[in-house]
Amino acid sequence: MIGHTPRRTTSLSLLIVVLAALALSGCGGDRAAAKGEDPKQVDSTAVPEVGKCRNLTHEDVAEAYNFDKYVPCDEPHNAETFGAGPLPEEFKDAEYRDEKVNEWAFSQCRKLLEEYVGTNQSLLMRSMLSHVYFGPSEKAWEEGARWIRCDVVGGGQQGAEYVDLPTTTRNLLKVKNIEDIEDRWMVCAEGKSVTSPKVPCSEPHQMRAVTTIKLGEAKTPFPGVAESKKKASQFCKGSVSAWLGYPESFDYGYTWFGEKEWKAGNRWAICWAVTEE
Repeated sequence: MIGHTPRRTTSLSLLIVVLAALALSGCGGDRAAAKGEDPKQVDSTAVPEVGKCRNLTHEDVAEAYNFDKYVPCDEPHNAETFGAGPLPEEFKDAEYRDEKVNEWAFSQCRKLLEEYVGTNQSLLMRSMLSHVYFGPSEKAWEEGARWIRCDVVGGGQQGAEYVDLPTTTRNLLKVKNIEDIEDRWMVCAEGKSVTSPKVPCSEPHQMRAVTTIKLGEAKTPFPGVAESKKKASQFCKGSVSAWLGYPESFDYGYTWFGEKEWKAGNRWAICWAVTEE
């Protein structure tokens, strides 16, 4: 779904310690200095601090762990830690990079992000906001570290490049009407294809993510590629037509997701309208 495959975190109730601040301990070295990491974070076994901001790259979020130095949240940044917590007991003996831990963490951070920014999954998937998550280093894991860190980033959703975030993203999408959300927080595409580069809708674009469809419930088995595409196409044709005001002719597209995303809890497809803006 949103940029990288699932990785490692506790139940949602434990993750909602959003305002907690826990001191970190650890050791650093030449590697930390070379990569711009914070030596105090590297190989730490302590649960990360929340409410911290960083500047991350796509290369950073492709890694299982991240120890980039903090930047003040009132200065330019594209990532904010909105949740952190220990793994549930069932994962205490899990192997490093265990896929089940990854799937669980993906789902938990996604749910928490909805609550943090004040919206639902449907609107979140059409926004420029997405979540990434990190666990401890392999050394810290071997020493018993079992935690997850959830970051919201200004981009990544549908492949969009990262953009700067406000001082905090708390309740950023909490509005009565979607029209009240600034276009810079909604996702559009530069070309007339859902694979075109994604940009904020405040920038020139030709397609906009306008609606979504839920393809299944929590316990629904993956319907397969063909059925997912068929259902998404049928729904999006009617949905986009209505969004455009039922024109005689129009172009639309849809984004569907595969079995791995389905197992991680993503049951949605996104509908795109060609807008010529």
